[in-house]
Amino acid sequence: MNSKLNPTHEQEPRSATVTNLGFFEGFNFREQSAIERTLSAEEVIQWNHDARGEAEFWPSGSHPGVSLLFSNRRAVHASELVALHRILKKLGDDSILNFLRLHFVVNVLGMALNQVNAETLADPIAMTLHGSSLFDLRKEAAYELFETYFPALHKAWDDCPMDGLRFDTDDFLDSPMWNVEEVELCDGSKGLIVASA
Repeated sequence: MNSKLNPTHEQEPRSATVTNLGFFEGFNFREQSAIERTLSAEEVIQWNHDARGEAEFWPSGSHPGVSLLFSNRRAVHASELVALHRILKKLGDDSILNFLRLHFVVNVLGMALNQVNAETLADPIAMTLHGSSLFDLRKEAAYELFETYFPALHKAWDDCPMDGLRFDTDDFLDSPMWNVEEVELCDGSKGLIVASA
């Protein structure tokens, strides 16, 4: 991937600790029933399958980033939550932008979560944006990428006194040079991931 896809301008404030991975629903195979309450990530990690019964867990939807990361999975394993916690702790940032990056690396590129590290996410392999409107996110991404990858054309377009000269953000992003993924998170917010094709 091209190093020009530098997502540093989108960084959200760093949080002091990373502890909230939301809650999880589960099914206990010994009891042959749903677990009656939602469990924290810590409770899932510490679940004793021998003593309490074999069980499987999945995100309850309480954390948009965790729900996105495991959206294509039937169940989440404790080792994956430990790996996720390790990654976020190393980053010192549990922002939705990092979850979008994780989603891209794990669900699009196919890297196993236990192989991902902070350096993987720090590498500018994709532009990630988060907001309330995909239209606004696509527009922001297109203008920024146009300026980054085609500075001379962008300057000519920006300096042009003619009103009729237009830049079509959809045509630009839908071109074969970009892989674009639009994401709707469980809280209704939107994410946009753009990577070089």
